[in-house]
Amino acid sequence: MVKAIVTPEQTDIHISVPQNYVGRKLEVLLYPVDELTLEITETSPKRKPSDFAGTVTKEEGEEFHKYLKQARKEWDRNF
Repeated sequence: MVKAIVTPEQTDIHISVPQNYVGRKLEVLLYPVDELTLEITETSPKRKPSDFAGTVTKEEGEEFHKYLKQARKEWDRNF
């Protein structure tokens, strides 16, 4: 993967592709970094732990806890 942040001085940008990328499908994204940062902060309000209450049922929580106990026991095994 190649990632670069550039500040263009005109409307054209030319890209050199690494040899091992030749003949492969590539994805090229173009977006202003400052707008992306602004969009994330505007659409993602700070969430509190209480916002997630009720996302897992009591039964699912107990089943998950049971699984974790079993998984932790397996850590103590000798290989």
